[in-house]
Amino acid sequence: MAQQSGTGTALHIHPIHLGRGGSAAIEPPFTGDMAWYEAYAERRAADGTEGRMVTLHSFDQPWTIWEMHPNGSEIVLCTAGEITLHQERSDGTTTTITLTPGRYAINEPGTWHTADVTGTATALFITAGSGTEHRPR
Repeated sequence: MAQQSGTGTALHIHPIHLGRGGSAAIEPPFTGDMAWYEAYAERRAADGTEGRMVTLHSFDQPWTIWEMHPNGSEIVLCTAGEITLHQERSDGTTTTITLTPGRYAINEPGTWHTADVTGTATALFITAGSGTEHRPR
């Protein structure tokens, strides 16, 4: 586990896990691959659907997948650039939301979502990751 230094810890490198009892823990360096997410799920399984992962990601191209979080909502907060979030609900309705710095959207449980970006964009994610599913875009 990473230790905080006098200059703080970089969120884009070390995500945060928010757990039961108001706890917060620094996660190992983010690699971006599915093995990292699988290891996170194993480390934090005891928190179940109450656990939240806080991450910061930058994008310079559209997402190549859709994802869905069945056990909780996800907050997507744009911090730089512009992100177009596409949501598909279980009843078949769709929504497209354009996020600019300081604007956020909520992906409700069971809502499939993907994103396009204009130029480069960065977003903060607070995710109920338990049971997350993916499908090709």
